[in-house]
Amino acid sequence: MARSVNKVLPALPAWIYANLERWHYLSFLKTRNVAEILRGAHLRALEPEKIQALITLIDEDLGYQLHQAVQRVKFALSHEEIAEFQFDDGSLHLRIPITRAEFESWIAEDVAKMESAVEALFVQTGVSVRDVDRVFLTGGTSFVPAVRRIFESRFGAKRVKTGDEFTSVARGLALRAEEALRT
Repeated sequence: MARSVNKVLPALPAWIYANLERWHYLSFLKTRNVAEILRGAHLRALEPEKIQALITLIDEDLGYQLHQAVQRVKFALSHEEIAEFQFDDGSLHLRIPITRAEFESWIAEDVAKMESAVEALFVQTGVSVRDVDRVFLTGGTSFVPAVRRIFESRFGAKRVKTGDEFTSVARGLALRAEEALRT
């Protein structure tokens, strides 16, 4: 954040943050234009250390390591109410406590979209919740308590099952590829 005539302004354009969403997009930020934007933001920032951390992240190509640290804290928050985001790589060292409630507030819009999609599925198919024997959740997102609540509140915990959370998507894609090669 930067201050300009008694207003607090975002220090950086949103597209810079958008390039942090996927670790491999970080390399797109290694340009002279972005370096100039970051230098300017650093000079006028109320918290210049945060801009400096972003500069370091980009300069040292730490996108994958950042992604791994985020994955670790997300996994921890699936089992604990509070976890510490830990990032120790290159010359960047961060320790930030994060609560599950904070994390869930960050993903609330996506969770709401999932819930709407489930509701729309029932409306479109005419199937009743009572007609569903089992719900199978898979993928890393199935560990997120807010996501599980969508299904457990609707179907009951006994009907919600999980398995192969980290391999089922890849296995499904491999089966589709095998099928495509045969045709």
